[in-house]
Amino acid sequence: MLMHRYQQAVDELLAKVRETQTENIIKAGKLIADTVASKHKIWLGSICHSIEQDLLTRGGGPLFYRPFSYNSAQPAGTDADTSADESVEPNVRAARNALINGGVKPGDLLVLSSVSGRTRHVVDLAWEAMAQGVTVIAFTSMSYAKEVDPVHPSGKKLYEFVTMAVDNCAPAAEAMLEVEGIEARFAAASGIASDYIMWNITSCAVEELLARGITPGIYKSANYPGGADYNNNILTPNYEKNGW
Repeated sequence: MLMHRYQQAVDELLAKVRETQTENIIKAGKLIADTVASKHKIWLGSICHSIEQDLLTRGGGPLFYRPFSYNSAQPAGTDADTSADESVEPNVRAARNALINGGVKPGDLLVLSSVSGRTRHVVDLAWEAMAQGVTVIAFTSMSYAKEVDPVHPSGKKLYEFVTMAVDNCAPAAEAMLEVEGIEARFAAASGIASDYIMWNITSCAVEELLARGITPGIYKSANYPGGADYNNNILTPNYEKNGW
């Protein structure tokens, strides 16, 4: 059955993540813990078609993750808008505005993703974030990225300049399975692998913070009795005071 083939492919994908990315996962968790402990913010951009939503404001997820949107609006003409500066290339202006509008500051950490490593707005965003003193963890497929040409003026792909690149182990062009009668390959790999990696990174970050005597806020489900009160009256005030 195709279902069984898919299950086997996922098992092999996650095994490859464990075999090849454990060291990077531990390092990424420490980077996040360092950032939280220094009272800077952790921003989750779009990771492989929005798997970051699996970690944001939900039962079992940490309060220290903040959502980052590249498309956050900013009225033209304000101090936080660079669109009128004709000396700055449009893609660069867009990336700078996104960081300003999103509230990202030097010392913060931004997690983002391009499976191919060459998605233009993601590379622009990572480049500008690095230039502004933001730590950048990028999810990419090394198999994919090494088969495509860069589009950024620097001639670099994402993994070549960010603070840390994590390989989601997806194959080039993403899909895992050949299916008779269908021209395209079937079953995307990057989403399920990236979600798995992100929760592993988070586990390492939480463990590291606890070892430092910092108890990070973890949401209770708002739909479970007492959950909303706990989140609103205990977790949120503590985060506003301490950053975790």
